[in-house]
Amino acid sequence: MANTMRVKKGDVVQILSGKDRGKQGRVLEARPKERRVIVENLNVVKRHMRPRVLRDSSRMGQQMVQPGGVIDKAAPLPVASVMVVCPTCDRPTRVGYELRDLHGQQTKVRVCRRADCGEVIDR
Repeated sequence: MANTMRVKKGDVVQILSGKDRGKQGRVLEARPKERRVIVENLNVVKRHMRPRVLRDSSRMGQQMVQPGGVIDKAAPLPVASVMVVCPTCDRPTRVGYELRDLHGQQTKVRVCRRADCGEVIDR
């Protein structure tokens, strides 16, 4: 299976299934090898972390300590359970590719697959 995904970092996506179904958020990280994405403030899980010692050069040799405790963090979602939101029509859409003339040369761009929209998703 190819490791390409139609969802990129920075896209606004809508969750299709799971506990956050129907909510929208921005993609913070895309992991094509795992076919997963991390969406900002969605699919939040709690993790118990130990205090960690960090080396910081700005404190003249002193050590900084990252506090421990229960931390909320966004967990990866399968890319099949998210759908890109078109910035033009502001609805969830499938993503298609077209060759368009941009700046005098042909470029492959992502487009909205809705019949009444068809606008470029990449801005």
